[in-house]
Amino acid sequence: MEIQTNCSLGERNSFGIEARASRFVEYDSVGELQAFLWQCQRDGDTTPLLHFGRGSNLLLLGDVDATVLHSRIRDVVITADEADNIYVRVGAGALWDAWLEYAIDSGWYGLENLSLIPGEVGASAVQNIGAYGVEAKDRIIYVDAVDLQTAEVRHFTAEELAYGYRTSRFKTDLRGRYAVTYVHFRLSHSFRPQLGYSGLTAELARRGIAEYDLTAHALRQIIIDLRRQKLPDPAQLGNAGSFFKNPVVQRADYDRVAAQTPGIEPPHYDLADGRVKIPAAWLIEQTGWKGRSLGKAAVYERQALVLVNTGGATGADILALCRHIQDDVKKRFGIILEPEVNFIGTTPESAH
Repeated sequence: MEIQTNCSLGERNSFGIEARASRFVEYDSVGELQAFLWQCQRDGDTTPLLHFGRGSNLLLLGDVDATVLHSRIRDVVITADEADNIYVRVGAGALWDAWLEYAIDSGWYGLENLSLIPGEVGASAVQNIGAYGVEAKDRIIYVDAVDLQTAEVRHFTAEELAYGYRTSRFKTDLRGRYAVTYVHFRLSHSFRPQLGYSGLTAELARRGIAEYDLTAHALRQIIIDLRRQKLPDPAQLGNAGSFFKNPVVQRADYDRVAAQTPGIEPPHYDLADGRVKIPAAWLIEQTGWKGRSLGKAAVYERQALVLVNTGGATGADILALCRHIQDDVKKRFGIILEPEVNFIGTTPESAH
């Protein structure tokens, strides 16, 4: 275990926002985390606890007057191997893309479409990360976590966590209560590519690759190439990936949006329940924000869903840009964009 006081978080968040934490604690096992929590109880230490991953899906709005916890649990263990399924337990502190590459190299398939997503494995269980028609929940079966109030270990089933679009109970009624320690995945020994996303099939056609010739490594590389075309490298340009969720609206709301763009059919995805998902990037583009900046915060020129720190931006700068975009989309289309990014120091609702 390593403990630092007055610790800089500038390199611990992908926006590159400079802020400091009162205390930063990194632990290497469940036992170390529990021991720290029990010591806090014995000392009467009531300092708020905040758990970080790689900081790739959050916006710091200032210094953090709390103890920030970070996992260095990174082991990968096969828990069962039966027929076509293999069950793997992965430490929450493992880098997501490194784990995914290891899985593919090991012949464990099902997560290829989530290649190059930044962050750590623990965040996948909190956020239900997703891309190109696949979500983490499709392969998560259990999540182990430690109660930050009692230090007790809790074993959640995926059903208990009520996964939805970029959300779980860890972001709602259990928010801030647990530290994810392990995520259990069910993967397959057989590679079955998920190609429902139109951009993937178009890219395969462009490269002249037939589906029956596609390998998991080739699909991973295609996903990586597509993401790099659209998204900036946080090491070069601070960002948190997709800043907003794609809004899901009633059919009548979609028809109203379409009526405001005569001659242009808004891109959309019809859902099984009759509702419609509209790309937030398209809504933002229609309001003219793509490529524009507000001070040191900007909308990425290649992907309107990404807000970037052009250099020296504060969390307040990014939040101000977020609010302007939300206001303009609401005025134009009557739709409220909900941030996908977690705000530290305020809540997404206060940005509406």
